[in-house]
Amino acid sequence: MESKRCFPNRFDDYKGSLPAWQCKDRVAPLVTSTIDRILKEVLPLGEGAAAAAAASGPGCCQGGLYGGVAYMLYHVAQCPLFAPARDTYLRAARQLVDACVRYEEEDWSEPLGLPDYVRPLGRFRELAEMCAPVTFLECGSDELFVGRAGYLCAALVLKQKLGVEVLTQAQIRSICQAMLESGKQYSARKRKPFPLMYSYYGTEYLGAAHGLSSILQMLLSYYDYLESADQELIWQCVDFLMDQEQNCNWPPELGEMIERENELVHWFHGAPGIAYLFAKAYLVSKKSQYLDTCIRCGELTWQKGLLKKGPGICHGVAGSAYVFLLLYRLTGNSKYIYRAQRLAFMALNSCLYEGFSGTVCFLVDLLQPSQAEFPLFSVFV
Repeated sequence: MESKRCFPNRFDDYKGSLPAWQCKDRVAPLVTSTIDRILKEVLPLGEGAAAAAAASGPGCCQGGLYGGVAYMLYHVAQCPLFAPARDTYLRAARQLVDACVRYEEEDWSEPLGLPDYVRPLGRFRELAEMCAPVTFLECGSDELFVGRAGYLCAALVLKQKLGVEVLTQAQIRSICQAMLESGKQYSARKRKPFPLMYSYYGTEYLGAAHGLSSILQMLLSYYDYLESADQELIWQCVDFLMDQEQNCNWPPELGEMIERENELVHWFHGAPGIAYLFAKAYLVSKKSQYLDTCIRCGELTWQKGLLKKGPGICHGVAGSAYVFLLLYRLTGNSKYIYRAQRLAFMALNSCLYEGFSGTVCFLVDLLQPSQAEFPLFSVFV
């Protein structure tokens, strides 16, 4: 039965050589033209519109739009191929960021002992106290988008980009312990046969967006901050999640059975997002079973990754293609560059890319695969 969510993948698989079409010649002009179109749409909105959107609170999608575009511009500016436009892109990114934060008039105290360019991040550090209580959010305190996993993920990004640890060791340990205690309490309360489990709005999600996999991934990212007993609990849960695999995929929530004609295969839910947990597990433990699981995620993504929702990284083709850039960095196998290029080729021919900042990040990473990583979700830190 034909899938409701993806196009059939009719590409031949890798036969030892990359496509004849020149990735750089095809992709670089598309990146530039797409950025031009995006900037024509967002910059005329002006600082007042951006500040108003930001002032509406975290639920305002426009504020998120400006932040996503700003990160995309920063990411492209780091690529040597776009050096002539670097200053232009960085100025535009700064304009968008400044517009989003200017509405805040409070004078936050600055942390001492950090370089000048890090001091404004005192606001970020102060959030550690807010999210340290075990149940600081009624909807679920630990998931990636609004919970502690997301906070730790942001701290990883800042460490990677700035070269310093923005949070103190005590703050990191406090957040990790809160995540562990939250998972222990929920698992015990629900009588789960494994030591850590979480829910978001009452649903026991497994995927990267709201679920167990990204929470475990963030805990593994701070593995050295954990006691050995807690490390063992995490490995038990990683292995438990590996056992929930159904034909190279995972259901959105615990206990579901996957309907093959309607299964979810994208970063948000399913193998393309859960792959990052097993990549991190492999990098920390060096155990082959985790790399093997990650590779199986890639095989399913090759079969069902030409998603009908479009080119985006969350539910779309670029999110699928990022799995192959991840596998290339883990294995060095050029087969995965081929697969990423093929998915990009499909989207290029369909003219799907206008207005998608995450997809532009993917196209730039396709030009530099040895440095590629899913935006703001690296396993290599």
